[in-house]
Amino acid sequence: MDKLKKIDGVFLTPLRIINHPLGDVYHGMKKTDIGFKGFGEAYFSTIKYNTIKQWKKHIKMTLNLIVPKGEVRFVLYDDRKDSPTKGNYMDIHLSKKNYKRLTVPPGIWLAFKGISSGTNLLLNIANMAHDPAEVVRKELKDIAYNWEE
Repeated sequence: MDKLKKIDGVFLTPLRIINHPLGDVYHGMKKTDIGFKGFGEAYFSTIKYNTIKQWKKHIKMTLNLIVPKGEVRFVLYDDRKDSPTKGNYMDIHLSKKNYKRLTVPPGIWLAFKGISSGTNLLLNIANMAHDPAEVVRKELKDIAYNWEE
C-alpha cells in the first residue's frame, strides 16, 4: 500500500526493466534524469525481513533509492521549517513490481523496513561520498508513525 502524500522535492521516477533470456537489465539513473545532482558514490544495502532501520536525515546528500530485489517500505517525514509540505509523511513500497527510483533531497527524515522474506536489496546513488558528519539520526519512537498500518 502506497500513501503518496506529496513532499516538496521528493520524486518517484518509473524505471525500465528490460527482460532478456540471458539476464535482465534494470535501469538505474542517467545524468540527465531528475534527481541527478552529481555523483559521489553508489552503494548497496540490505534490510532483513520485518526489520526497520531507524530515522535518518542527510543535511547535504541527495539520495536516489532503487530496490532491484525484494521489497522495501520507505517512510519519509518532512519537518523542514519553511517547507510547504511540513508535517507530511510519504509511505512507498519499492520492488521489482513497483520498479521506481525514489529521490530524497537533503533535510527529509527517512526510515525503511524489509517487506520480503528473502533478500531485500536497495541501491543508493548519492551525489556525494558518505560523510558521517552530515547525517542526523533518531530512534523510531522519536518520530511518531504507525508502522503497523
